[in-house]
Amino acid sequence: MPVVTYLNLAALLTRVQPALRLKAYLLILAILLTLLVVMSRAYLGEHWPTDVLADWTAGAAWAVLCWLVRRWLQRHGK
Repeated sequence: MPVVTYLNLAALLTRVQPALRLKAYLLILAILLTLLVVMSRAYLGEHWPTDVLADWTAGAAWAVLCWLVRRWLQRHGK
């Protein structure tokens, strides 16, 4: 699932970047890249559009969950 990979990678990279513009760039790039990959799967006929939507939704939900857990652990000093 490219959504999980790219969004989690972007979330990890934004954690170590101090510049807000660079953080925004990394997140926007990750979102655009995942959209291009999943849309190309549907365009090439490798997956049904509903499969692509389900993949993107599940991957984005997993990335958000990982981000929330990381924030919670960071705030509680672990």
